[in-house]
Amino acid sequence: MHPALYLPVARRVYRDVPDRVVGPDTELVIEGSPRSGNTFVVAAFELAQRRPVRVVHHLHAAAQVLEAVRRGIPTLVLIRHPLDSATSHMLREPWISPRQALLAWIRFYGPLVAVRERILLVPFERATHDLGSVIGEVNRRFHTGFDEFRHSEDNVARVFEEIERGNRANFGVLTEITVARPSRERDERKRELRRRLEHRSLAPLRARAQSIHDSLLSCDVSA
Repeated sequence: MHPALYLPVARRVYRDVPDRVVGPDTELVIEGSPRSGNTFVVAAFELAQRRPVRVVHHLHAAAQVLEAVRRGIPTLVLIRHPLDSATSHMLREPWISPRQALLAWIRFYGPLVAVRERILLVPFERATHDLGSVIGEVNRRFHTGFDEFRHSEDNVARVFEEIERGNRANFGVLTEITVARPSRERDERKRELRRRLEHRSLAPLRARAQSIHDSLLSCDVSA
């Protein structure tokens, strides 16, 4: 949540990953909590561009967004309902408890309420089904000229192929639990994780996350 403290550390940790931390040459920041469509949106955005664009993404830290806002860098933030996001997060990282997953969501989005009018906040469903219009809105809001993604079956298939290649490169094999695309195997496991998240002991955290979610989405600040 504190860019001056966190980002220097992140730059050292990710010094060999040029697209992870915002810098002076960054043209666009795409961020969101884990499992909020980040991988699909980044892959589809890059597929659509006719030139290389300096995009940073997947840091999953509010500090990244706050620093981008401070620098005046166009920033697209993806948001998914906290329970859906937390369920997917726990599925990918089984060592994460329901409490930790909800707190991670709150830590990411809570600080963004203060900068809501200076970012483009887009729900997961829209970003993953109509990314072309989202990129168009980025261009209007921030006066950029990025190419829009055409959301056709062929282009979506190409994006998922690219995601699967990345999954194989990272894990050696294609794993249905970790790959960032729809999976029937994951759907069955999600139901059990959702029940854990809905335990009555987590009611205060769920309410806090829901309040942040509603605050962020309650107003339309589109240019």
